[in-house]
Amino acid sequence: MLSLPDSVHVMTGDTRPHTAASATEGVWTVRGAQVTAEPTPDGLRVCARAGTEGLSRIVLRWRHSTPEGARILGDAWERGYGDLQWRTLQPDRALPWYVLITGPSGGTTTGWGVRTRAGALCSWTVDEGGIALWADVRSGGLPVLSGERILDVATVVTAAGPTPFATHEALCTVMNPDQLPATGPVVGSNNWYYAYGRGFGPDAVLRDARTVVEYADGHPVHPYCVIDDGWTEGGGSAPGGPWDTGLPGVFDDMADMASRIAETGARPGLWFRPLLSRTETAAVRPGLLRDTGFPLDPSLDLALETVAEDVTRFRRWGYELIKHDFSTYDVFGRFAAGSPAELASPGWSLADRSVTSAEILVRLYRTIAEAAGDTVVIGCNTVGHLSAGMVRVQRSGDDTSGRDWERTRRMGVNTLAFRLAQHNRFFTVDADCVPCTPETDWNLNRQFLDLVARSGTALFVSVDPAARTDRTDTDLAAAVGLALDGGTPGGVEPLDWLSTTAPRRWRAGPETLVYDWAEPWGAAPLTV
Repeated sequence: MLSLPDSVHVMTGDTRPHTAASATEGVWTVRGAQVTAEPTPDGLRVCARAGTEGLSRIVLRWRHSTPEGARILGDAWERGYGDLQWRTLQPDRALPWYVLITGPSGGTTTGWGVRTRAGALCSWTVDEGGIALWADVRSGGLPVLSGERILDVATVVTAAGPTPFATHEALCTVMNPDQLPATGPVVGSNNWYYAYGRGFGPDAVLRDARTVVEYADGHPVHPYCVIDDGWTEGGGSAPGGPWDTGLPGVFDDMADMASRIAETGARPGLWFRPLLSRTETAAVRPGLLRDTGFPLDPSLDLALETVAEDVTRFRRWGYELIKHDFSTYDVFGRFAAGSPAELASPGWSLADRSVTSAEILVRLYRTIAEAAGDTVVIGCNTVGHLSAGMVRVQRSGDDTSGRDWERTRRMGVNTLAFRLAQHNRFFTVDADCVPCTPETDWNLNRQFLDLVARSGTALFVSVDPAARTDRTDTDLAAAVGLALDGGTPGGVEPLDWLSTTAPRRWRAGPETLVYDWAEPWGAAPLTV
């Protein structure tokens, strides 16, 4: 059982933390704010009540002796950007959601984390003498004004195991012990990495559907055919809604499109960007323009009603998979590349200051899940620790590429290795599409294809018809079949992940496989 923290500190504004005093065990107060910590069967439950100044952050610190030469792993705020890795001790490094600590060669490992769907954006720091949980309870970039309401901040959990990977799996299990909805193998096609949102119509979509059905070769689990960005006006630029009609003259009848995909034997899927509108409505944030549209304010009931109506419409049209994208960017105005210390920059808020940013995101994800019903929901650019249990599938890394293999190596391999432990514990992990395009080397792509198929995680392929050969078709058919079977029995596990961001050695069932991710010149420098 995790002990109470040795000290508690509170930030009311964007100032330095104030140390809270404790007159009663498990209760701390400072500047009108109160923090409580209570051991429960689920973990150490942390709650808070803001004072009149509001509340920004709560810091709970435990004394902890970190072994010399320790290696530390944290997670990412939303998708990984090729930067997930074990590192040596860096006291100021923010470690979103959880932290794993092991020795320089692995072995016995300890893990600390918070239960999924927390009321705060949580991260950890580790130094030589202690470990601290930083709970960001701001509403946007300003202190939350929650009045007398008790904030359910987070429930802290721990795990330990004989190896880093076993501990990673154990920690993710205690972070989200809830039963996940049955999803089954998620396999299909997605046209983004060869079309990039432009120049395609119903004939190309149906060609993709027939191709992936051909690869599935009569498998009892039917693959999906996902129409990504490009089915509405502004395709290729990740445009916003309205999402009530397709591109005029091309996708005039989206219900008929879904029906025709289903006739091929594939299950129809559709991409959308829920929190951006090309038209100004009462649900958008006043005076704010993002990309080519107006971001919706998800703290407003009207915005959530708009999103729910869109999802309901897609279901009515016949789509069995809905991929929602860009919501973290549309709320916070930034991607989380480069491992920022926190998601929200200071000085802004949504309309409702009485709820935290984390609470707003959980409410958005729940709205989409409830509107989707049994439809498979993929979250992309979503906060996985808050969407767990409310998305069936989670894009775990930034985009792979049909133009540059280096992005696939950096994003796809990295996120598969370092977030594999979340698979089937938070959701089905999606390491992103395997491209098959003339611009990228199939000898490299086919290795990534093999690894993803063996892993049992989601497999989507983006096949440019110009790149199809007998060899690519043979490889793709074998991988799609394996993935539809659920992958290699026993799954896969990265073996050299303590020392690289792109593991080459993997256990696959009883075998040890070695992949070569390098192009003839090695790994090209890549700015992210």
